[in-house]
Amino acid sequence: MLQSLHVKNLALIQETELEFGEGLNILTGETGAGKSLLIGSVNLALGGKFDREMLRKGADNALVELVFASDSEKVSQKLAQMELEAQEDGTVIISRKLQAGKSVCKINGESVTAKQVKELAEVLIDIHGQHEHQSLLHRKKHMEILDSYCGSAFGPVALSVEEAYGEYGRLRKALSEEAMDEEAKEKERSLAEFEWKEIQQARLVPGEDEELERRYRLMANSRKITDSLGESYRYTGNDGDAGAGSSLSRALRALRSVTAYDSRLEELEGQLSEIDSLLADYNRDVSEYMAGCEFDEEEFARVEERLNTLNHLKGKYGNTIEAVISYGEERQRLLDKLSDYDAYMQELEKKFRQAGQKLQKACGKLSALRSKNAAVLSEKLKEALVNLNFLTVEFEIAVRPGQTVTAKGYDEVEFLISTNPGEELKPLSQVASGGELSRVMLAIKTVLAGRDDIDTLIFDEIDAGISGKTAWRVSEQLDAVAKTHQVICITHLPQIAAMADTHFVIEKSSTRDNTITDIRALGEEESLGELARLLGSDELTEAALSNAREMRSQALGHKGS
Repeated sequence: MLQSLHVKNLALIQETELEFGEGLNILTGETGAGKSLLIGSVNLALGGKFDREMLRKGADNALVELVFASDSEKVSQKLAQMELEAQEDGTVIISRKLQAGKSVCKINGESVTAKQVKELAEVLIDIHGQHEHQSLLHRKKHMEILDSYCGSAFGPVALSVEEAYGEYGRLRKALSEEAMDEEAKEKERSLAEFEWKEIQQARLVPGEDEELERRYRLMANSRKITDSLGESYRYTGNDGDAGAGSSLSRALRALRSVTAYDSRLEELEGQLSEIDSLLADYNRDVSEYMAGCEFDEEEFARVEERLNTLNHLKGKYGNTIEAVISYGEERQRLLDKLSDYDAYMQELEKKFRQAGQKLQKACGKLSALRSKNAAVLSEKLKEALVNLNFLTVEFEIAVRPGQTVTAKGYDEVEFLISTNPGEELKPLSQVASGGELSRVMLAIKTVLAGRDDIDTLIFDEIDAGISGKTAWRVSEQLDAVAKTHQVICITHLPQIAAMADTHFVIEKSSTRDNTITDIRALGEEESLGELARLLGSDELTEAALSNAREMRSQALGHKGS
Protein backbone atom coordinates (compact mmCIF):
# COMPACT_ATOMS: atom_id res chain seq x y z
CA MET A 1 0.00 0.00 0.00
CA LEU A 2 0.97 3.64 -0.44
CA GLN A 3 2.06 4.79 3.00
CA SER A 4 2.98 8.39 2.29
CA LEU A 5 3.33 11.10 -0.32
CA HIS A 6 5.80 13.99 0.06
CA VAL A 7 5.59 16.92 -2.37
CA LYS A 8 7.74 20.05 -2.42
CA ASN A 9 7.70 23.11 -4.71
CA LEU A 10 5.22 21.69 -7.21
CA ALA A 11 2.66 24.08 -8.73
CA LEU A 12 0.75 25.63 -5.80
CA ILE A 13 2.19 23.20 -3.23
CA GLN A 14 5.00 24.67 -1.17
CA GLU A 15 5.57 21.49 0.83
CA THR A 16 3.19 18.86 2.13
CA GLU A 17 3.31 15.27 3.31
CA LEU A 18 0.37 12.87 3.51
CA GLU A 19 0.22 9.59 5.38
CA PHE A 20 -2.44 7.37 3.87
CA GLY A 21 -4.29 4.68 5.76
CA GLU A 22 -5.66 1.27 4.87
CA GLY A 23 -9.09 0.95 3.34
CA LEU A 24 -10.85 3.90 1.70
CA ASN A 25 -8.93 7.21 1.63
CA ILE A 26 -11.11 10.10 0.45
CA LEU A 27 -9.88 13.51 -0.75
CA THR A 28 -12.29 16.42 -1.14
CA GLY A 29 -12.02 20.17 -1.61
CA GLU A 30 -13.40 23.21 -3.35
CA THR A 31 -13.29 23.36 -7.16
CA GLY A 32 -9.91 24.76 -8.17
CA ALA A 33 -8.26 23.91 -4.85
CA GLY A 34 -5.90 21.51 -6.59
CA LYS A 35 -7.44 18.07 -6.00
CA SER A 36 -6.07 16.70 -9.27
CA LEU A 37 -2.64 18.03 -8.34
CA LEU A 38 -2.37 15.04 -6.01
CA ILE A 39 -2.78 12.57 -8.89
CA GLY A 40 -0.41 14.69 -10.95
CA SER A 41 2.22 14.46 -8.21
CA VAL A 42 1.93 10.68 -8.04
CA ASN A 43 2.14 10.40 -11.82
CA LEU A 44 5.26 12.58 -11.86
CA ALA A 45 6.93 10.40 -9.23
CA LEU A 46 6.13 7.38 -11.39
CA GLY A 47 7.85 8.78 -14.48
CA GLY A 48 5.15 11.05 -15.92
CA LYS A 49 5.96 13.92 -18.27
CA PHE A 50 7.39 17.00 -16.52
CA ASP A 51 7.36 20.60 -17.72
CA ARG A 52 9.23 23.51 -16.16
CA GLU A 53 5.90 25.34 -15.82
CA MET A 54 4.95 22.78 -13.14
CA LEU A 55 7.57 24.20 -10.75
CA ARG A 56 6.34 26.50 -8.03
CA LYS A 57 7.04 30.14 -8.85
CA GLY A 58 10.54 31.07 -7.73
CA ALA A 59 11.68 27.48 -7.19
CA ASP A 60 14.59 25.91 -9.10
CA ASN A 61 13.51 22.33 -8.46
CA ALA A 62 10.73 20.20 -7.04
CA LEU A 63 10.57 16.87 -5.23
CA VAL A 64 7.97 14.11 -5.18
CA GLU A 65 8.47 11.02 -3.03
CA LEU A 66 6.25 7.95 -2.59
CA VAL A 67 6.73 5.38 0.16
CA PHE A 68 5.09 1.98 -0.36
CA ALA A 69 4.83 -0.97 2.01
CA SER A 70 4.56 -4.26 0.15
CA ASP A 71 5.06 -7.96 0.81
CA SER A 72 4.09 -8.88 -2.77
CA GLU A 73 6.22 -11.53 -4.45
CA LYS A 74 5.74 -9.74 -7.78
CA VAL A 75 7.26 -6.57 -6.35
CA SER A 76 10.24 -8.50 -4.99
CA GLN A 77 10.74 -10.25 -8.33
CA LYS A 78 10.55 -6.95 -10.24
CA LEU A 79 13.16 -5.36 -7.96
CA ALA A 80 15.40 -8.41 -8.42
CA GLN A 81 15.03 -8.20 -12.22
CA MET A 82 16.13 -4.57 -12.05
CA GLU A 83 19.07 -5.56 -9.81
CA LEU A 84 17.81 -3.23 -7.08
CA GLU A 85 18.09 -3.85 -3.36
CA ALA A 86 14.84 -4.63 -1.55
CA GLN A 87 14.36 -3.24 1.96
CA GLU A 88 14.10 -5.87 4.70
CA ASP A 89 10.74 -4.52 5.85
CA GLY A 90 9.30 -4.50 2.31
CA THR A 91 9.40 -0.69 2.01
CA VAL A 92 9.79 0.69 -1.51
CA ILE A 93 10.75 4.36 -1.80
CA ILE A 94 10.32 6.06 -5.18
CA SER A 95 11.52 9.65 -5.49
CA ARG A 96 12.00 12.08 -8.33
CA LYS A 97 13.81 15.40 -8.20
CA LEU A 98 12.48 17.68 -10.91
CA GLN A 99 14.26 20.65 -12.46
CA ALA A 100 14.42 22.38 -15.82
CA GLY A 101 16.03 20.19 -18.47
CA LYS A 102 16.40 17.06 -16.38
CA SER A 103 15.08 14.97 -13.51
CA VAL A 104 16.58 12.31 -11.27
CA CYS A 105 14.57 9.19 -10.42
CA LYS A 106 15.51 6.90 -7.56
CA ILE A 107 14.22 3.61 -6.18
CA ASN A 108 15.37 2.82 -2.65
CA GLY A 109 18.10 5.42 -3.03
CA GLU A 110 19.53 4.09 -6.31
CA SER A 111 19.31 6.16 -9.48
CA VAL A 112 17.14 4.58 -12.17
CA THR A 113 15.50 5.51 -15.46
CA ALA A 114 11.91 6.73 -15.78
CA LYS A 115 11.18 3.54 -17.72
CA GLN A 116 12.28 1.40 -14.77
CA VAL A 117 10.06 3.41 -12.42
CA LYS A 118 7.07 2.85 -14.72
CA GLU A 119 7.76 -0.89 -14.83
CA LEU A 120 7.84 -1.10 -11.04
CA ALA A 121 4.72 1.06 -10.74
CA GLU A 122 2.76 -1.51 -12.77
CA VAL A 123 2.94 -3.96 -9.84
CA LEU A 124 2.50 -1.35 -7.09
CA ILE A 125 -0.38 0.91 -8.05
CA ASP A 126 -3.28 1.31 -10.50
CA ILE A 127 -4.30 4.89 -11.30
CA HIS A 128 -7.66 5.75 -12.85
CA GLY A 129 -7.38 9.34 -14.04
CA GLN A 130 -10.09 11.79 -15.02
CA HIS A 131 -11.83 10.99 -18.29
CA GLU A 132 -10.20 7.53 -18.48
CA HIS A 133 -13.69 6.06 -18.75
CA GLN A 134 -13.85 7.71 -22.20
CA SER A 135 -11.39 5.08 -23.38
CA LEU A 136 -14.29 2.59 -23.16
CA LEU A 137 -15.64 4.18 -26.33
CA HIS A 138 -12.84 2.45 -28.25
CA ARG A 139 -12.88 -1.29 -28.92
CA LYS A 140 -9.10 -1.47 -28.57
CA LYS A 141 -9.58 -0.82 -24.85
CA HIS A 142 -12.12 -3.63 -24.64
CA MET A 143 -9.54 -6.14 -25.83
CA GLU A 144 -6.95 -4.82 -23.37
CA ILE A 145 -9.39 -5.28 -20.48
CA LEU A 146 -10.37 -8.80 -21.51
CA ASP A 147 -6.75 -9.82 -22.06
CA SER A 148 -5.75 -8.54 -18.62
CA TYR A 149 -8.56 -10.62 -17.09
CA CYS A 150 -7.30 -13.80 -18.78
CA GLY A 151 -4.52 -14.01 -16.19
CA SER A 152 -1.29 -15.97 -16.35
CA ALA A 153 -2.58 -18.31 -19.08
CA PHE A 154 -2.75 -15.41 -21.52
CA GLY A 155 0.97 -14.59 -21.76
CA PRO A 156 2.31 -17.82 -23.34
CA VAL A 157 -0.61 -18.09 -25.80
CA ALA A 158 -0.32 -14.43 -26.82
CA LEU A 159 3.44 -14.84 -27.27
CA SER A 160 2.95 -17.82 -29.59
CA VAL A 161 0.61 -15.70 -31.73
CA GLU A 162 3.08 -12.83 -31.82
CA GLU A 163 5.95 -15.14 -32.84
CA ALA A 164 3.83 -16.93 -35.46
CA TYR A 165 2.71 -13.59 -36.88
CA GLY A 166 6.32 -12.41 -37.07
CA GLU A 167 7.40 -15.53 -38.99
CA TYR A 168 4.37 -15.30 -41.27
CA GLY A 169 5.17 -11.66 -42.03
CA ARG A 170 8.83 -12.43 -42.68
CA LEU A 171 7.97 -15.16 -45.19
CA ARG A 172 5.30 -13.01 -46.87
CA LYS A 173 7.88 -10.25 -47.33
CA ALA A 174 10.43 -12.77 -48.65
CA LEU A 175 7.95 -14.09 -51.22
CA SER A 176 7.21 -10.57 -52.41
CA GLU A 177 10.87 -9.60 -52.64
CA GLU A 178 12.05 -12.87 -54.20
CA ALA A 179 9.51 -12.94 -57.03
CA MET A 180 11.41 -12.29 -60.31
CA ASP A 181 10.75 -12.76 -64.00
CA GLU A 182 13.30 -14.46 -66.26
CA GLU A 183 14.97 -11.22 -67.32
CA ALA A 184 15.39 -10.00 -63.73
CA LYS A 185 16.57 -13.43 -62.62
CA GLU A 186 19.24 -13.57 -65.34
CA LYS A 187 20.42 -10.06 -64.51
CA GLU A 188 20.68 -10.97 -60.83
CA ARG A 189 22.51 -14.21 -61.62
CA SER A 190 25.00 -12.48 -63.93
CA LEU A 191 25.88 -9.85 -61.34
CA ALA A 192 26.19 -12.40 -58.52
CA GLU A 193 28.42 -14.62 -60.64
CA PHE A 194 30.71 -11.72 -61.58
CA GLU A 195 31.06 -10.59 -57.96
CA TRP A 196 31.59 -14.12 -56.65
CA LYS A 197 34.31 -14.84 -59.22
CA GLU A 198 36.05 -11.54 -58.49
CA ILE A 199 36.20 -12.41 -54.80
CA GLN A 200 37.16 -16.06 -55.37
CA GLN A 201 39.98 -15.20 -57.74
CA ALA A 202 41.52 -12.92 -55.11
CA ARG A 203 42.03 -15.94 -52.77
CA LEU A 204 41.60 -13.81 -49.69
CA VAL A 205 43.18 -14.65 -46.34
CA PRO A 206 41.86 -12.99 -43.14
CA GLY A 207 44.44 -10.54 -41.74
CA GLU A 208 46.45 -10.54 -44.96
CA ASP A 209 45.87 -6.83 -45.59
CA GLU A 210 47.33 -5.84 -42.21
CA GLU A 211 50.55 -7.79 -42.81
CA LEU A 212 50.88 -6.40 -46.34
CA GLU A 213 50.38 -2.84 -45.12
CA ARG A 214 53.13 -3.37 -42.56
CA ARG A 215 55.51 -4.68 -45.22
CA TYR A 216 54.58 -1.89 -47.64
CA ARG A 217 55.35 0.81 -45.05
CA LEU A 218 58.67 -0.87 -44.32
CA MET A 219 59.69 -1.13 -47.97
CA ALA A 220 58.44 2.36 -48.87
CA ASN A 221 60.56 3.83 -46.08
CA SER A 222 63.45 1.36 -46.24
CA ARG A 223 65.98 3.83 -47.69
CA LYS A 224 65.35 6.34 -44.92
CA ILE A 225 65.47 3.54 -42.34
CA THR A 226 68.74 2.04 -43.62
CA ASP A 227 70.41 5.49 -43.96
CA SER A 228 69.49 6.40 -40.39
CA LEU A 229 70.51 3.02 -39.00
CA GLY A 230 73.79 3.15 -40.96
CA GLU A 231 74.60 6.51 -39.47
CA SER A 232 73.76 5.22 -35.98
CA TYR A 233 75.96 2.18 -36.59
CA ARG A 234 78.92 4.36 -37.62
CA TYR A 235 78.69 6.41 -34.45
CA THR A 236 78.38 3.39 -32.17
CA GLY A 237 80.46 0.76 -34.04
CA ASN A 238 84.12 -0.26 -34.09
CA ASP A 239 84.99 1.08 -37.53
CA GLY A 240 87.31 4.05 -37.30
CA ASP A 241 88.38 6.21 -34.42
CA ALA A 242 85.02 8.07 -34.28
CA GLY A 243 82.92 5.00 -33.34
CA ALA A 244 81.77 4.67 -29.75
CA GLY A 245 82.70 0.97 -29.83
CA SER A 246 86.34 1.76 -30.65
CA SER A 247 86.50 4.42 -27.96
CA LEU A 248 85.00 2.06 -25.37
CA SER A 249 87.55 -0.63 -26.25
CA ARG A 250 90.44 1.81 -25.73
CA ALA A 251 88.90 3.06 -22.46
CA LEU A 252 88.50 -0.51 -21.21
CA ARG A 253 92.14 -1.37 -22.04
CA ALA A 254 93.36 1.73 -20.22
CA LEU A 255 91.32 0.89 -17.11
CA ARG A 256 92.45 -2.76 -17.03
CA SER A 257 96.08 -1.64 -17.01
CA VAL A 258 95.65 -0.16 -13.51
CA THR A 259 93.06 -2.39 -11.78
CA ALA A 260 95.87 -4.50 -10.27
CA TYR A 261 96.87 -1.54 -8.09
CA ASP A 262 93.46 -1.03 -6.38
CA SER A 263 90.69 -3.61 -5.95
CA ARG A 264 88.05 -0.84 -5.98
CA LEU A 265 88.82 -0.24 -9.65
CA GLU A 266 87.50 -3.74 -10.46
CA GLU A 267 83.92 -2.51 -9.95
CA LEU A 268 84.48 0.36 -12.39
CA GLU A 269 85.99 -2.11 -14.87
CA GLY A 270 82.89 -4.32 -14.54
CA GLN A 271 80.57 -1.38 -15.24
CA LEU A 272 82.53 -0.32 -18.32
CA SER A 273 82.73 -3.93 -19.54
CA GLU A 274 78.92 -4.24 -19.27
CA ILE A 275 78.46 -1.06 -21.32
CA ASP A 276 80.86 -2.43 -23.94
CA SER A 277 78.85 -5.70 -24.14
CA LEU A 278 75.51 -3.85 -24.46
CA LEU A 279 76.88 -1.64 -27.23
CA ALA A 280 78.24 -4.70 -29.05
CA ASP A 281 74.77 -6.36 -28.82
CA TYR A 282 73.14 -3.20 -30.16
CA ASN A 283 75.49 -3.00 -33.14
CA ARG A 284 74.93 -6.66 -33.96
CA ASP A 285 71.11 -6.23 -33.87
CA VAL A 286 71.32 -3.10 -36.07
CA SER A 287 73.44 -4.98 -38.58
CA GLU A 288 70.96 -7.86 -38.74
CA TYR A 289 67.98 -5.48 -39.10
CA MET A 290 69.64 -3.64 -42.02
CA ALA A 291 70.33 -6.96 -43.73
CA GLY A 292 66.60 -7.81 -43.45
CA CYS A 293 65.63 -4.49 -45.07
CA GLU A 294 67.08 -5.54 -48.37
CA PHE A 295 64.46 -6.20 -51.10
CA ASP A 296 64.12 -5.82 -54.81
CA GLU A 297 61.80 -3.57 -56.79
CA GLU A 298 59.77 -6.54 -58.07
CA GLU A 299 58.80 -7.54 -54.54
CA PHE A 300 57.76 -3.97 -53.77
CA ALA A 301 55.61 -3.89 -56.93
CA ARG A 302 53.95 -7.21 -56.01
CA VAL A 303 53.04 -6.00 -52.50
CA GLU A 304 51.71 -2.70 -53.86
CA GLU A 305 49.59 -4.45 -56.49
CA ARG A 306 48.17 -6.92 -53.95
CA LEU A 307 47.27 -4.11 -51.58
CA ASN A 308 45.49 -2.28 -54.39
CA THR A 309 43.48 -5.42 -55.15
CA LEU A 310 42.47 -5.90 -51.51
CA ASN A 311 41.53 -2.24 -51.04
CA HIS A 312 39.47 -2.34 -54.24
CA LEU A 313 37.50 -5.35 -52.94
CA LYS A 314 37.04 -3.79 -49.52
CA GLY A 315 35.76 -0.63 -51.13
CA LYS A 316 33.15 -2.60 -53.09
CA TYR A 317 32.08 -5.37 -50.70
CA GLY A 318 33.06 -4.54 -47.12
CA ASN A 319 35.43 -2.63 -44.89
CA THR A 320 37.39 -5.74 -43.87
CA ILE A 321 38.70 -8.90 -45.51
CA GLU A 322 36.28 -10.91 -43.36
CA ALA A 323 33.34 -8.81 -44.60
CA VAL A 324 34.40 -9.34 -48.23
CA ILE A 325 34.64 -13.11 -47.68
CA SER A 326 31.20 -13.08 -46.05
CA TYR A 327 29.78 -11.18 -49.02
CA GLY A 328 31.27 -13.73 -51.38
CA GLU A 329 29.60 -16.55 -49.43
CA GLU A 330 26.31 -14.67 -49.69
CA ARG A 331 26.76 -14.40 -53.46
CA GLN A 332 27.44 -18.15 -53.57
CA ARG A 333 24.19 -18.86 -51.75
CA LEU A 334 22.32 -16.62 -54.17
CA LEU A 335 23.81 -18.47 -57.14
CA ASP A 336 22.79 -21.80 -55.60
CA LYS A 337 19.27 -20.45 -55.16
CA LEU A 338 19.06 -19.10 -58.72
CA SER A 339 20.39 -22.33 -60.19
CA ASP A 340 17.15 -24.04 -59.09
CA TYR A 341 14.93 -21.00 -58.63
CA ASP A 342 11.59 -22.73 -59.20
CA ALA A 343 12.29 -25.32 -56.49
CA TYR A 344 13.42 -22.56 -54.14
CA MET A 345 10.22 -20.56 -54.67
CA GLN A 346 8.09 -23.67 -54.21
CA GLU A 347 9.82 -24.38 -50.91
CA LEU A 348 9.36 -20.76 -49.83
CA GLU A 349 5.65 -20.89 -50.70
CA LYS A 350 5.33 -24.14 -48.77
CA LYS A 351 6.90 -22.57 -45.68
CA PHE A 352 4.61 -19.55 -46.09
CA ARG A 353 1.50 -21.77 -46.18
CA GLN A 354 2.72 -23.70 -43.15
CA ALA A 355 3.39 -20.44 -41.29
CA GLY A 356 -0.13 -19.28 -42.14
CA GLN A 357 -1.59 -22.51 -40.79
CA LYS A 358 0.49 -22.21 -37.64
CA LEU A 359 -0.65 -18.61 -37.19
CA GLN A 360 -4.30 -19.55 -37.63
CA LYS A 361 -3.95 -22.35 -35.09
CA ALA A 362 -2.28 -20.05 -32.56
CA CYS A 363 -4.97 -17.40 -33.15
CA GLY A 364 -7.63 -20.05 -32.61
CA LYS A 365 -6.17 -20.97 -29.21
CA LEU A 366 -6.02 -17.31 -28.23
CA SER A 367 -9.58 -16.74 -29.40
CA ALA A 368 -10.81 -19.73 -27.42
CA LEU A 369 -9.08 -18.42 -24.30
CA ARG A 370 -10.63 -15.00 -24.81
CA SER A 371 -14.09 -16.43 -25.42
CA LYS A 372 -13.91 -18.59 -22.30
CA ASN A 373 -12.85 -15.66 -20.11
CA ALA A 374 -15.27 -13.28 -21.84
CA ALA A 375 -18.21 -15.38 -20.65
CA VAL A 376 -16.97 -15.33 -17.05
CA LEU A 377 -16.02 -11.64 -17.10
CA SER A 378 -19.39 -10.71 -18.62
CA GLU A 379 -21.25 -12.28 -15.69
CA LYS A 380 -18.96 -10.67 -13.13
CA LEU A 381 -19.32 -7.27 -14.73
CA LYS A 382 -23.09 -7.63 -14.93
CA GLU A 383 -23.18 -8.42 -11.21
CA ALA A 384 -20.95 -5.44 -10.44
CA LEU A 385 -23.13 -3.17 -12.58
CA VAL A 386 -26.25 -4.27 -10.73
CA ASN A 387 -24.47 -3.31 -7.51
CA LEU A 388 -23.82 0.10 -9.09
CA ASN A 389 -27.56 0.71 -9.63
CA PHE A 390 -27.91 -0.68 -13.17
CA LEU A 391 -31.17 -2.38 -12.22
CA THR A 392 -32.06 -4.13 -15.50
CA VAL A 393 -28.72 -4.37 -17.18
CA GLU A 394 -27.58 -6.97 -19.67
CA PHE A 395 -23.90 -7.09 -20.49
CA GLU A 396 -21.93 -9.18 -22.95
CA ILE A 397 -18.36 -9.26 -24.21
CA ALA A 398 -18.47 -10.26 -27.87
CA VAL A 399 -15.40 -12.02 -29.26
CA ARG A 400 -15.64 -12.23 -33.06
CA PRO A 401 -13.20 -13.04 -35.86
CA GLY A 402 -12.13 -9.80 -37.57
CA GLN A 403 -11.21 -9.05 -41.15
CA THR A 404 -7.47 -9.10 -40.59
CA VAL A 405 -4.87 -10.94 -38.53
CA THR A 406 -2.42 -8.96 -36.40
CA ALA A 407 0.19 -9.78 -33.78
CA LYS A 408 -2.71 -9.82 -31.28
CA GLY A 409 -4.67 -12.46 -33.20
CA TYR A 410 -7.72 -12.25 -35.42
CA ASP A 411 -10.28 -11.33 -32.76
CA GLU A 412 -12.39 -8.23 -32.48
CA VAL A 413 -13.58 -7.64 -28.93
CA GLU A 414 -16.52 -5.38 -28.12
CA PHE A 415 -18.53 -4.60 -25.00
CA LEU A 416 -22.28 -4.78 -25.56
CA ILE A 417 -24.86 -3.45 -23.10
CA SER A 418 -28.60 -3.05 -22.65
CA THR A 419 -29.90 -0.91 -19.77
CA ASN A 420 -33.62 -1.22 -20.47
CA PRO A 421 -35.84 -4.37 -20.51
CA GLY A 422 -36.57 -5.63 -24.01
CA GLU A 423 -33.83 -3.62 -25.69
CA GLU A 424 -31.28 -5.56 -27.65
CA LEU A 425 -27.63 -5.46 -26.73
CA LYS A 426 -25.80 -2.61 -28.44
CA PRO A 427 -22.18 -1.42 -28.46
CA LEU A 428 -21.30 0.41 -25.28
CA SER A 429 -20.29 3.51 -27.26
CA GLN A 430 -23.84 3.83 -28.67
CA VAL A 431 -25.73 3.47 -25.42
CA ALA A 432 -23.85 4.59 -22.32
CA SER A 433 -23.86 8.17 -21.05
CA GLY A 434 -20.85 9.74 -19.32
CA GLY A 435 -22.11 8.72 -15.87
CA GLU A 436 -22.83 5.21 -17.06
CA LEU A 437 -19.36 4.91 -18.56
CA SER A 438 -17.90 5.95 -15.20
CA ARG A 439 -19.80 3.16 -13.46
CA VAL A 440 -18.85 0.60 -16.10
CA MET A 441 -15.19 1.55 -15.61
CA LEU A 442 -15.57 1.26 -11.82
CA ALA A 443 -17.15 -2.16 -12.29
CA ILE A 444 -14.20 -3.21 -14.46
CA LYS A 445 -11.68 -1.90 -11.94
CA THR A 446 -13.56 -3.69 -9.15
CA VAL A 447 -13.57 -7.03 -10.93
CA LEU A 448 -9.95 -6.77 -12.10
CA ALA A 449 -8.84 -5.73 -8.60
CA GLY A 450 -9.86 -9.16 -7.34
CA ARG A 451 -7.79 -10.74 -10.10
CA ASP A 452 -4.39 -9.10 -9.52
CA ASP A 453 -1.95 -8.45 -6.68
CA ILE A 454 -1.86 -4.65 -6.90
CA ASP A 455 -2.44 -3.24 -3.41
CA THR A 456 -3.29 0.39 -4.19
CA LEU A 457 -6.00 1.80 -6.47
CA ILE A 458 -6.38 5.53 -7.13
CA PHE A 459 -9.60 6.97 -8.59
CA ASP A 460 -9.68 10.57 -9.74
CA GLU A 461 -13.39 11.55 -9.81
CA ILE A 462 -14.74 8.12 -10.76
CA ASP A 463 -18.12 9.63 -9.77
CA ALA A 464 -18.40 11.91 -12.83
CA GLY A 465 -21.99 12.29 -14.01
CA ILE A 466 -23.71 10.46 -11.13
CA SER A 467 -25.73 11.50 -8.07
CA GLY A 468 -28.41 10.41 -5.62
CA LYS A 469 -29.01 6.70 -5.07
CA THR A 470 -26.47 5.78 -7.72
CA ALA A 471 -23.82 7.73 -5.81
CA TRP A 472 -24.58 5.62 -2.73
CA ARG A 473 -24.14 2.45 -4.76
CA VAL A 474 -20.81 3.70 -6.07
CA SER A 475 -19.63 4.49 -2.54
CA GLU A 476 -20.69 1.02 -1.38
CA GLN A 477 -18.77 -0.53 -4.26
CA LEU A 478 -15.66 1.48 -3.41
CA ASP A 479 -15.99 0.37 0.19
CA ALA A 480 -16.23 -3.26 -0.96
CA VAL A 481 -13.01 -2.90 -2.97
CA ALA A 482 -11.36 -1.19 0.00
CA LYS A 483 -11.95 -4.31 2.11
CA THR A 484 -9.10 -6.04 0.24
CA HIS A 485 -7.23 -3.10 -1.33
CA GLN A 486 -6.11 0.36 -0.39
CA VAL A 487 -8.30 2.83 -2.29
CA ILE A 488 -7.50 6.53 -2.71
CA CYS A 489 -10.40 8.47 -4.22
CA ILE A 490 -10.84 12.12 -5.18
CA THR A 491 -14.53 13.00 -5.13
CA HIS A 492 -17.03 15.85 -5.00
CA LEU A 493 -19.95 13.68 -3.83
CA PRO A 494 -20.92 13.60 -0.12
CA GLN A 495 -22.24 10.03 -0.44
CA ILE A 496 -18.75 8.80 -1.35
CA ALA A 497 -16.94 11.07 1.13
CA ALA A 498 -19.18 9.77 3.93
CA MET A 499 -17.82 6.25 3.38
CA ALA A 500 -14.21 7.31 4.12
CA ASP A 501 -11.96 5.40 6.46
CA THR A 502 -9.54 8.34 6.24
CA HIS A 503 -10.69 11.75 5.02
CA PHE A 504 -8.39 14.46 3.61
CA VAL A 505 -9.29 17.98 2.55
CA ILE A 506 -7.47 19.99 -0.09
CA GLU A 507 -7.53 23.74 0.53
CA LYS A 508 -6.15 26.78 -1.28
CA SER A 509 -5.21 29.95 0.56
CA SER A 510 -3.98 33.25 -0.87
CA THR A 511 -2.24 36.40 0.32
CA ARG A 512 -1.33 39.48 -1.70
CA ASP A 513 1.61 37.80 -3.44
CA ASN A 514 1.34 34.13 -2.59
CA THR A 515 -1.05 31.21 -3.18
CA ILE A 516 -0.63 27.84 -1.47
CA THR A 517 -2.46 24.53 -1.78
CA ASP A 518 -2.37 22.35 1.32
CA ILE A 519 -3.68 18.84 2.03
CA ARG A 520 -4.44 17.65 5.55
CA ALA A 521 -6.19 14.79 7.28
CA LEU A 522 -9.51 15.50 9.02
CA GLY A 523 -10.78 14.33 12.36
CA GLU A 524 -14.36 13.08 12.69
CA GLU A 525 -15.85 16.48 13.49
CA GLU A 526 -13.91 18.24 10.74
CA SER A 527 -15.00 15.52 8.33
CA LEU A 528 -18.65 16.19 9.24
CA GLY A 529 -18.09 19.88 8.46
CA GLU A 530 -16.65 18.97 5.05
CA LEU A 531 -19.62 16.67 4.39
CA ALA A 532 -21.95 19.56 5.22
CA ARG A 533 -20.14 21.72 2.66
CA LEU A 534 -20.42 18.97 0.04
CA LEU A 535 -24.15 18.76 0.78
CA GLY A 536 -24.42 22.34 -0.37
CA SER A 537 -24.37 24.28 2.88
CA ASP A 538 -22.77 27.73 2.70
CA GLU A 539 -22.74 27.99 6.48
CA LEU A 540 -21.92 25.37 9.09
CA THR A 541 -25.36 25.36 10.72
CA GLU A 542 -26.67 22.74 13.08
CA ALA A 543 -29.14 21.63 10.43
CA ALA A 544 -26.33 21.14 7.91
CA LEU A 545 -24.28 19.22 10.48
CA SER A 546 -27.31 17.10 11.30
CA ASN A 547 -27.67 16.11 7.65
CA ALA A 548 -23.96 15.32 7.53
CA ARG A 549 -24.19 13.17 10.68
CA GLU A 550 -27.14 11.27 9.22
CA MET A 551 -25.22 10.59 6.01
CA ARG A 552 -22.12 9.51 7.94
CA SER A 553 -24.24 7.26 10.17
CA GLN A 554 -25.77 5.62 7.10
CA ALA A 555 -22.30 5.01 5.67
CA LEU A 556 -21.00 3.56 8.94
CA GLY A 557 -24.08 1.35 9.12
CA HIS A 558 -23.23 -0.07 5.72
CA LYS A 559 -19.62 -0.62 6.78
CA GLY A 560 -20.72 -2.54 9.85
CA SER A 561 -23.24 -4.69 8.03
